[in-house]
Amino acid sequence: MRMGLPKIDIIFKTLAVSAVSRSARGIVALIVRDTKTEVKIYNGIEEVKTTDFSAENIVHVKEAFYGTPSKVIVVPIGAEAPLADALNTLKGMYFNYLAMPAATETDITDITAFIKGQRTNKKRIYKAVLANAAADDEGIINFTTTNIKMKDGKTKTTADFTVRLASVFAGLPFTRSATYYAFSDVESIDEHDDPNADIDAGQLILINDGRKVKIGRAVNSLVTFTTEKSAIFSKIRIVEVVDMIREDIRMTFEDNYVGKYTNSFVNKMMFVTSVNAYFQQLVIENALDAEGLNRARIDAEANKLYLESIGKDISTMNDSQLLRANTASNVFLAANISALDSMEDLTFVIGL
Repeated sequence: MRMGLPKIDIIFKTLAVSAVSRSARGIVALIVRDTKTEVKIYNGIEEVKTTDFSAENIVHVKEAFYGTPSKVIVVPIGAEAPLADALNTLKGMYFNYLAMPAATETDITDITAFIKGQRTNKKRIYKAVLANAAADDEGIINFTTTNIKMKDGKTKTTADFTVRLASVFAGLPFTRSATYYAFSDVESIDEHDDPNADIDAGQLILINDGRKVKIGRAVNSLVTFTTEKSAIFSKIRIVEVVDMIREDIRMTFEDNYVGKYTNSFVNKMMFVTSVNAYFQQLVIENALDAEGLNRARIDAEANKLYLESIGKDISTMNDSQLLRANTASNVFLAANISALDSMEDLTFVIGL
């Protein structure tokens, strides 16, 4: 029998310690319609050449570096090419936030379906910033502010500005929220009649406080809440933390556990112990709340359902036996975590 999982312990600790820096170095994917067909991956704005794409698209590419992401992936498609060509290309790539400034209503519908499908199937934890996309999903950020006038005299459309927002979200560490993130080069906007109602409706909007134009509240389009996804999942920062945790655990399991260890109770528990150590390090890194449970465990109920599905008589099995049961190649785990939100709302009563 192998001697524990020291390699996995080290990997999880490294991932937890690097969580803040990794969260600040996300990747932006940009779909553009262009006569050029070569996919470009830029590590910095200095790599962008004016001949790479049309002048209009070069502006978008440079805007994608506004929030200092680690990379920008640009996937061009022809003016009449199906959007599926770009989405199929992106399926095989790693990125965090997607934008398409020239997206039509049909494109927005297709991108929304793509993001939802990838997240539902647990294939990728992609997110997209789209103009006027009331998707009711934590993976879709619905930006709706119009007529964004810049201090240089130019005007950006709602769709144009999604590129900048994707860059900001990719470049911010989870130690802060994008709520009240200010844009110093924005002069004015068409202000929302009822910003509170729009935010509650799952819209990401800009507001003008008289001194600066800034993000009103960093929310995604999720507005239907359940016991599995409460209102906290409407916060972009919370989803970013949860996505990172899911990906770290999945990646570590797939790369360092699958096929390398027998599916014994002992090995399951060693993996659970490693995950719990990872959670505790994330507490130290201020991603998780120290007052929360933040514990992984073998999922006894899932074990029970699996055993019943294969015709196993479990009527005489106690809880311990359910936890230790042979589940073939299936590892059924569950966890409770408490992600820390950022300071956003102040109630300060001053008495005289």
